[in-house]
Amino acid sequence: MLKKLVLLMLGLAVSLSACGSFGSANDANTIRKIKLPMGYIPNIQFAPFYDAIEKGYFAKEGIEIEFDYSFETDGVSLVGAGELPFAVASGEQVLLARSQELPVVYAFAWYQKFPISIISEPDLNITKPADLRGQTIGLPGLFGANYIGLQALLFSAGLTPADVTLEAIGFNQVEAFATGQKKIVVGYAANEPIILNSQAHPVNELRVADYLQLTANGLVTSEMTIKDDPELVRRMSRALAHGIADTIANPDEAYTISEKYIEGLADMDKTVQMQVLTTSIEFWQAERIGFSNPQAWQNMNDLLVKMELIKEPLDVNKAFTNEFVP
Repeated sequence: MLKKLVLLMLGLAVSLSACGSFGSANDANTIRKIKLPMGYIPNIQFAPFYDAIEKGYFAKEGIEIEFDYSFETDGVSLVGAGELPFAVASGEQVLLARSQELPVVYAFAWYQKFPISIISEPDLNITKPADLRGQTIGLPGLFGANYIGLQALLFSAGLTPADVTLEAIGFNQVEAFATGQKKIVVGYAANEPIILNSQAHPVNELRVADYLQLTANGLVTSEMTIKDDPELVRRMSRALAHGIADTIANPDEAYTISEKYIEGLADMDKTVQMQVLTTSIEFWQAERIGFSNPQAWQNMNDLLVKMELIKEPLDVNKAFTNEFVP
């Protein structure tokens, strides 16, 4: 059922009519307005984008960003259909889309490590993936990065979903864990473990990235945009790279900048939010910001085949490019 649902959602984009290119790059005096699906609500984890806007990095490249935070937006499908030039998305979404013949390409790696963790009660003494055998695990549902990350961790220990009990609990991992409804949940390393610790709930954490390299969130474009307007992709990547570098170098400054873009951030617990940001930075750091790891793509490819979300391995060399990495 999961596979049918994923493929159906991706297949909707095939019927979209606007499959044309975006034309040539604008001249130096023209600002290109770009609507960018983010896949999540305004959050301190988007600090590199806010930094790049506030410091004029996007403006210098002739780009004006309009953030699209709506959950219902299928950014990858819109990019593949030629409706939008870019979206923020994870590697598995790119491969799933390409398996449906949507010509999307991952052009810039924002996250260098897959940010999913399995969070457990310390009394369970789960210190390695093999310890998950026979356990009941709560996760938002049998979809998305949480599900992908959990499966990867199970496979790394020679386990399968049949060796555990999976329960879909929606995006209520913190509440379910804090109230004792679930002793093991799946979430983002820069979110649920930090919130639970701040609420005096100690946790054990298994990070997927400690066991397997997988392609996480980055900037996705299309074969059409790369062909017709490669300079736009280059400029977009360059501006984002500046924002990431600045945020890594000076997270306090990036936090202050983000208060302008995130309603209510100034009233939130700064210690917790700063921990979210600094943990996120751990997943962004790289010798070459934006570089996409070929082995991470191959691992993701193999994982999706094993999960039967794609029928056969894809040519991952067509799914990503490092051509536009500054």
